Amino acid sequence: METRILPADSPDTPEIAGEIIKNGGLVAIPTETVYGLGADGLNPEAVAKIFLAKGRPQDNPLILHITGPEQIPLYCHHVPAGAYALAEAFWPGPLTMVLPARETVPKCTTAGLPTVGIRCPDSAVTRAIIAKAGVPIAAPSANISGKPSTTTAAHVLHDHNGRIDAVVDGGPCRVGVESTIVDLTEERPRLLRPGGITPEQLLEVLGDLVVDKAVTAQIDKDAVVKAPGMKYRHYAPQCQVLIVSGSREKAAAYIRRHYEPGDRVLCFREELPLYEGCNPLSYGLEADVSTLSAGLFSALRELDDPAVHRVFARCPQGGGVAYAVQNRLKKAAAFHIIDPEQTL
Repeated sequence: METRILPADSPDTPEIAGEIIKNGGLVAIPTETVYGLGADGLNPEAVAKIFLAKGRPQDNPLILHITGPEQIPLYCHHVPAGAYALAEAFWPGPLTMVLPARETVPKCTTAGLPTVGIRCPDSAVTRAIIAKAGVPIAAPSANISGKPSTTTAAHVLHDHNGRIDAVVDGGPCRVGVESTIVDLTEERPRLLRPGGITPEQLLEVLGDLVVDKAVTAQIDKDAVVKAPGMKYRHYAPQCQVLIVSGSREKAAAYIRRHYEPGDRVLCFREELPLYEGCNPLSYGLEADVSTLSAGLFSALRELDDPAVHRVFARCPQGGGVAYAVQNRLKKAAAFHIIDPEQTL
């Protein structure tokens, strides 16, 4: 199979990509978060191709991408008022809502659950492709399952060239981490995955929010989950990743004591001078967390190299988008965090 590269700014791209989706093919689509590996979310055979291409576990549900809130009732029922309030505030944008799924949504898309994640991406070309296809597009991140997510078309081609029908090249993703996921099927709204829409923003609209355990800790491998990215080690290079917390000086002292040939340091740009001689890689500015979210997965993909044995990583603190960056790094590290204050 030859993978076509379709420029996002070409007027022909929505028609071409939409036809591929309608015919049961796979198209990598750009969004503001990451690139998604898209297929007709109502076609079980097309959805099966996503799982095969990614090597994705069958119990990991997919997200349906739609053109706007007017399409929510087509695929969901018993939609609470809070869902429309969130859509008005944050769509198009990096927010996924988990809602009760209609029977028209196949069980392979929902991983056998009675719920489905749904969102409207902030990418004009992707919304145009959805409209041309005439179906919701199921699209997890377009990386090989468990590996760092794809934030450029080149990342997608690295993982899938010759294995999918097309890639729509929309340039680097603006947000750089997957969408926020909030479950609206329980008595209280529940944050399942942090992202570009922050917990603080959700609280402003909903007035209440519970944070799921999967956001802050590794959950059991047998747990049933309602959203992607909750259960498995995710976003990770093939080597071990260790998060080193604490002050710049104490973290650097710890890393320098334990650094060995083949190790790498993933740090903030402001910290690069502290790791001279330790093969450091910056993923953005600590003072501008948006650069960290935008740069994280590109950096993790660079570190996904057989020559790299171990990565010491520095993680931002605080809420907002930093909370999402923390979540992705902790998932990559399987929640292995070292506190130099408590380590000899």
